Amino acid sequence: MLTFCCPSLRRPVAALVFFAACLPLSAAGQAPYSESAAAEELTETISQTLDTEPFEGAYWGVHIVNLRSGTVLYSKNAQSNFVPASNVKLLTTAAALDQLTADYRFRTRVYADGPIEDGTLKGNLIVRGSGDPTIGGYEQRDDPTRVFRQWADSLKALGITHISGNIIGDDNRMDDTPLGHGWSWSDISYAYAAEIGGLVFNENTVDLHVLGQEVGQPAKITWEPFDTDYVNVVNRSRTIPWRTEDDEKYQRIMGTNTIHVRTKVHPNREETESITITNPTLYFVHVLREVLLREGISVGGTPADLDETATTVQYDSDLVRPVASYTSKPLRQIVRTLNHESQNLYAEQILRTLAVEVPPQTTEDLKPGSSALGVKSVRKTLAAARVDTSRIQLVDGSGLSRQNLVRPQSIVRLLQYMWTHPAPAASSAFYDSLPKGGQEGTLEYRFQGNAPAHANVRAKTGTLSNTSSLSGYVTSERGTPLAFSIFCNHHLAEGNQVRSAQDVLVNALARLPL
Repeated sequence: MLTFCCPSLRRPVAALVFFAACLPLSAAGQAPYSESAAAEELTETISQTLDTEPFEGAYWGVHIVNLRSGTVLYSKNAQSNFVPASNVKLLTTAAALDQLTADYRFRTRVYADGPIEDGTLKGNLIVRGSGDPTIGGYEQRDDPTRVFRQWADSLKALGITHISGNIIGDDNRMDDTPLGHGWSWSDISYAYAAEIGGLVFNENTVDLHVLGQEVGQPAKITWEPFDTDYVNVVNRSRTIPWRTEDDEKYQRIMGTNTIHVRTKVHPNREETESITITNPTLYFVHVLREVLLREGISVGGTPADLDETATTVQYDSDLVRPVASYTSKPLRQIVRTLNHESQNLYAEQILRTLAVEVPPQTTEDLKPGSSALGVKSVRKTLAAARVDTSRIQLVDGSGLSRQNLVRPQSIVRLLQYMWTHPAPAASSAFYDSLPKGGQEGTLEYRFQGNAPAHANVRAKTGTLSNTSSLSGYVTSERGTPLAFSIFCNHHLAEGNQVRSAQDVLVNALARLPL
């Protein structure tokens, strides 16, 4: 537990946690506190928590609303703009459920553009991307090539044992810009900054395993899927004695699929890391070709991006016919993974899907299937939630960019809108997508034990350096639903100190006798 002290208040944060847990409760049988009394208690708790020395110079924004009455219980800097980090995912998922519906599914189709004669497909195999982020993704990570093997089974059922042409990926459903606007170049090696595109496999990463050997020797490095030669791994790792500190270092050289591993690892100790690739479309069809070969289907041609070939595909032509497909789970399950795990790639793919499926009317010259056009669709849902969209700035769907600016009040208005959304399926899917305090996802290790908000709060975290956010729902002691948004920007405190302060506030809400 944290024990830093504030010279002015002379109250350690540990005492603040106790203070929040011991807010006065009305006696059994008495009427609940009035909203004004609750607001007074909150004001005291919040000032005692935030006005402490570790947060000197930090900028806090807090907005709390009673969802039953609509009353604002507390507001601090709630109409100022903050960098929201992953709280942007609340906006993306709300817009997707609002406009695409909770039952929306991605459908990826595989086509043949030639006849099948004597077991040979005399032509190309073409995968038409849907932007589905789930193929080989989070729920398939134990077997990322499963869908590809199923496609191989479909081809063999049609009698295909050889493909004379190429394995071609069509990613034209979405804009080709691979990264979000304003993303940092130093992030591009890591899975949270994976490239975006019309075709996605294994979350556009390879999964490295670095196993320590004898001291002084390089570690043994393997990767999934099956040590694919799509990447080139340069092993500069070292096995170090147990008494020395280990260190993980990975770098994918920008614009290439060359990965340098400089990890220091102890003997027989394994470190794992997912490292991004570049050109997701080529990666997709490259691994698909490898799987087909492993499944006994020979391929005469090479993997290729449709844009890099002279091939023109007319999908409604009699010469082009579907031979396999994959349909994703419904959107309600995808956004649950997205928000529980704070999955950036899922958010970016959904943002661009909005641009494709529900393109907004605009006079701006924006690319079809682009993030910028997807942001316009998000703004449509925000406007329906009575958010002043002229006062926010959105540039991506995940919150990885520091150029996003959102108000705490705007987040809470969106939470209110989704709480009473006219489509119950959208409302429940949005609520269920948020991890439960002390039990799930990014909140698994917060609000644990006897914390008042344990298994009660449902909220989305957000973290960048010097930035932390937490927004969602919590129920008061007497069952009143509350919506809250807590932002902290420009802090120099340790991340766990900021999170502890946020938790104090949410636990105080859960103890309110409303």
